[in-house]
Amino acid sequence: MSRNPFGELPKNLAQAVDLSSLGKPQVAAPQIGIAITQKNLVEEILPASNTQVVIALCWSPRSAQSQDVLAILDEYNKFDSNGNHPWILATVNVDQETAVAQALQIQSVPIVIAIIQEQLVPLFESVPPKEQVRMVIDKVMTLAAERGIGTPVETPVEGDEAEIPMEAEELAAMDALEKNDLAGAIDAYNAWLARSPGNSMAQLGLAQVQLMARIEGSIPSEIFAIAESQKENIDIQLKAADIEVVQGNYEVGFSRLIDLVRATTGEDQKKVRDHLLELFKLVDPADPQLIKSRQALASALF
Repeated sequence: MSRNPFGELPKNLAQAVDLSSLGKPQVAAPQIGIAITQKNLVEEILPASNTQVVIALCWSPRSAQSQDVLAILDEYNKFDSNGNHPWILATVNVDQETAVAQALQIQSVPIVIAIIQEQLVPLFESVPPKEQVRMVIDKVMTLAAERGIGTPVETPVEGDEAEIPMEAEELAAMDALEKNDLAGAIDAYNAWLARSPGNSMAQLGLAQVQLMARIEGSIPSEIFAIAESQKENIDIQLKAADIEVVQGNYEVGFSRLIDLVRATTGEDQKKVRDHLLELFKLVDPADPQLIKSRQALASALF
């Protein structure tokens, strides 16, 4: 996003902002943080992200969860010892600022993104537990500080931070994995998500186990050979990408599917895109390669 994002918006991007499942207006406009508009995004917010991390909540008056997320963010954005906020808190009303929502590629609300050096970093959706919000933001702040943006998070004194207990479903998933019961682990993570929709730890665990299940019994060399000779075989290409991700070759796996997105249309393209989005969940949101791949996917789609 080093250039004006509004000059490059695809005309059909608005179709991706799917808020149709939300109900009637329930919440008032947030009174916390900077309200992002098309004008100040380009003139103020993006330039500010070159010196300080911006954490933006994208919300809708039709989403009652938005206020809950905002309260958590505000709680963690208290003044530091120098009297400054550690990061810039901003909000985007996606119903009112449709051009901004399109530029930020918002597809659901509430969602929280970070803007660092004019680059978007999706952080989490829905309302995750408070401790997970802090962990994610602390990680983003630390990585940004390594790039000279903002200040690093202070390291807690040993013994000051209590260990976060594992959820019952997480324990059940771990027990199933110890028995190599992938189906049991998947059921446990699904149960966790049913109880706590949008929980980022449960989503990550489920994505990891589903990936393991998809490649179970596969011989990498054979899959790669078939994928090389059958470029049009979508299922084989998906499995090859899965194996590449498991092997740590994220860039190769992501590029394979992005190329396939460009070469397909309709339901086939949707199948590849959805699979790639699942693989994206396995990577740190602040990872530069993930940011690059998200941008490449957007370019391939639009």
